[in-house]
Amino acid sequence: MPASLFLSSGNLIADRRYDFGRDLQLRGDLAAAADLMVQAAELEPGFASAWFALGDLREQMGQRDDAVAAYLRARDADPDDRHGAKLRLMRLGAENLSAMPPGYVRALFDQYAPRFEKTLVQDLDYCGPQVLLKAVLAARHAAKQPAHFKRVIDLGCGTGLAARAFASLADEFIGIDLSPGMIDRARATGLYALLDVADMLQGLRAEDETSANLVMAADAFVYVPELDPLLREVARVLKPQGLLAFTVETNPGKGVVLGQGLRYAHAADYLRDAVAGAGLKLCAITPASTRTEAGEPVPGFVVTASKAWPACS
Repeated sequence: MPASLFLSSGNLIADRRYDFGRDLQLRGDLAAAADLMVQAAELEPGFASAWFALGDLREQMGQRDDAVAAYLRARDADPDDRHGAKLRLMRLGAENLSAMPPGYVRALFDQYAPRFEKTLVQDLDYCGPQVLLKAVLAARHAAKQPAHFKRVIDLGCGTGLAARAFASLADEFIGIDLSPGMIDRARATGLYALLDVADMLQGLRAEDETSANLVMAADAFVYVPELDPLLREVARVLKPQGLLAFTVETNPGKGVVLGQGLRYAHAADYLRDAVAGAGLKLCAITPASTRTEAGEPVPGFVVTASKAWPACS
């Protein structure tokens, strides 16, 4: 993932204290780094990056309550919460599970865009588009339908990796992503007829009813806790016998949890209920890992569902 987001305080001395603190953190001196972050925040009480870094340091040092207090100050200092303090608060149990701040997601992927493919594919062995492609071909084969789609909506399209994998199977791609930086990279592929800077739900709501033959999401739903509204919109825009295909990370329990990687993990029962609740017919839910972390596969599923019940029979 990209380097930590930095938002200048506008005060050179406070910014330097922050930089010195980061250097000490990288050297492993967490207590001294925390002291410098406190000094930076005292100089500029609205210094969101210093408060967030302080929360991270306190968390690493096992000081939960102090970490919570620092994350709250970081969020208050930046209403867009571009550092994602809310996610840290959820992970610490200080807030209930809820949607990610859009400002955080946008900042994360705008920052990530220039090196997205190298980091994801080369460093994390990412294979989400290939996993999706295999699942879509299997669903179409089981339904005895051709694996070609006139119009495909690519949710969380990123730099266009999924569209590249599906290029020979589609006449037209529509890409939706919250990050302008990612959209710029996707545009450069020349594969998309239309690209929309929007979150996935907003983007789908702008689409006409029964206008898509395939809706796909390669590792995009890991940034959404509650899939029900999203899947209902997918059902609305799919044509009869249209197909939905997506990948998620999963957890061994029930419902949805926020994982250590700050991505949501959806349990199998939750996914089945959400698909059924949207009026879609589950074709398959298959264990699949699309990436590694610390050299280990991240547990997940690839899910396919159809709008038309006979398509899966």
